[in-house]
Amino acid sequence: MDKTIVVKISWRIAHPRYKKIITKSNKFQAHDQNNEAQVGDLVEIMETRPLSKTKRWRLFRIVKRGELAMAAEEAASGAETAT
Repeated sequence: MDKTIVVKISWRIAHPRYKKIITKSNKFQAHDQNNEAQVGDLVEIMETRPLSKTKRWRLFRIVKRGELAMAAEEAASGAETAT
């Protein structure tokens, strides 16, 4: 899935009868033109025209980088300064 990210949106609600907290979630496939987003990033997506069978969303911006993405950036910048 080149140029595609899967965005999972989760929320917690109380069951109407039993009052147990339940976590519900939806997954959306979004178009990422430059392959910028990494696992663990907090992103904002926007609705767009149908791009494929399942893609109806587009990456708008990366709100916050995840820990894995930050570690990869640090490793890359450390390798560049070493050479």
